[in-house]
Amino acid sequence: MVTGGLRVVFLGTPQFAVATLDALLGSRHQPVLVLTQPDRARGRGRHVSGTPVKARAILARVRILQPSDLRDPAVLEVIDESGADIGVVAAYGKILPTSLLSRPRLGMINVHASLLPKYRGAAPVHRAVMAGEAETGVTIMRVVKALDAGPMLARVRCPIGDQETSEELERSLARMGASLLVDTLDSMVAGRASETPQDEASATYAPRLTKAEALVDWSLPARQIHNVIRGLHPWPHAQTYLDGTRLILLGSSPSPENPSAPPGTIVVAHGDVLSVAAGQGCVHLLQLQAEGKRPMATREFLAGHRVSVGARLTAGP
Repeated sequence: MVTGGLRVVFLGTPQFAVATLDALLGSRHQPVLVLTQPDRARGRGRHVSGTPVKARAILARVRILQPSDLRDPAVLEVIDESGADIGVVAAYGKILPTSLLSRPRLGMINVHASLLPKYRGAAPVHRAVMAGEAETGVTIMRVVKALDAGPMLARVRCPIGDQETSEELERSLARMGASLLVDTLDSMVAGRASETPQDEASATYAPRLTKAEALVDWSLPARQIHNVIRGLHPWPHAQTYLDGTRLILLGSSPSPENPSAPPGTIVVAHGDVLSVAAGQGCVHLLQLQAEGKRPMATREFLAGHRVSVGARLTAGP
């Protein structure tokens, strides 16, 4: 049993991790050091900027490290000097070296956005949506050398809506994970925390997304295409080509209707309906964006673009 709050070294990078840092800052536990990825060029203008976690840590006046190499002895020395009781990881973005895992006296725990052992890896939210899962969740587990394989301290479940995008789901999971993390630390302080080994036979993996996955394969069933469209939102976005113009697909709805047209063929283009034949069924496109243009609802897009029934959407210009 531990008395009082815990001194925490926090490792996180994207917006998902900010919720956990916020929860820690509002709890009896004290973030004494924040590690986040180095500043880099972001966005269309490629302006160099810091991470969302860095911005939040600056506001909270918590010491920040942005190491390019976590094995650097100087980094390990700063962690040792911080007097941290425990390390908390939330989407840091790099695999932690074993030399780091035992620096805090209670080790390190991770906020992982899946129901482990399913969807270990870098993109658990996106992969769950793309797979058409009806449910996912957040797991708090101990960090070990193997990827996301440590024993679990807590889990919470979350339904996935039929129209929910990865971006929307990630916001929900961030809030749930932040609350669960603080509860887990409280349980550790009270001596109530227990660890449950993961079932290795049930493990699945969620590799990092690539731009190559963005191009829609219209030979897939409509439901699967719809899942890809919402799963790849907000990055890299599902994409297709119409008459050489790249279209970014931002919203869709699957239909069981089976048009007698090859996959990728536009079968309806009128009013607010833009339907495309799939391998099974068809996909209604609800929101899209032509390259270099702003996002548009279907009605506005059709009013400003010449789209003909019978035209084909393709995987390249």
